[in-house]
Amino acid sequence: MEKTFSHRRLEIVEQRPLIRDFKCRWPALFQPSEVNAEFLRIATSPLQSKFMRQLDHFSDKLLKIFKTKGGLKGQHIKEALAISDSFENIHIKRGCILRSIAIYEDPDSFFKEYQASASEDAKRDMANTVMGIYTLQRDVDWQPEDVGIVIEGNIVMDNLGSVIVGFVMLLGLIYALDLSFPDNLKHTFEFMQKVVMNLDGHKLNGKIESLKIKLFD
Repeated sequence: MEKTFSHRRLEIVEQRPLIRDFKCRWPALFQPSEVNAEFLRIATSPLQSKFMRQLDHFSDKLLKIFKTKGGLKGQHIKEALAISDSFENIHIKRGCILRSIAIYEDPDSFFKEYQASASEDAKRDMANTVMGIYTLQRDVDWQPEDVGIVIEGNIVMDNLGSVIVGFVMLLGLIYALDLSFPDNLKHTFEFMQKVVMNLDGHKLNGKIESLKIKLFD
């Protein structure tokens, strides 16, 4: 599945009303129900429900694999997973697993975290973001005030509740808008697409293949 950032994002490749409306509205705000429906049409597979179910299925094995990782990346993974131990929240646990997978790449430039009190600075930074998930964090607790998606400097989804939901919705938008995976998190998206979602998984990157073998060992 080849996807590229280009003017093709506005090209009407199908004439059915749903896809025509979906692409013409870019970069307006989208709703999760729309993204789920469009992904189901394209991939003939449910998006959010399948992703969460599959990630939960692999979570225990992934945690065991992560705990064997040494070095600096292993330390970063331990720090990410320590957050989930402090909260009885399935979305936080899923988000920590996602971040642990992403640590093998460049998550800091993809997952944007800001204090809610500095929202104007956040907007300026997001205007220069090619693709990412942002979190506006409250000062008093670990509950986010807002989680959303930025593509080419535009906020295209907001109020998603958690980073893991943001990631799932972004995967759906990449399919719906015919975009490429972000270079700084390409292997993470490929793992989620080809192993977790079991879509287009015949040819795997070497690192992804290695992790898949460990998962099914």
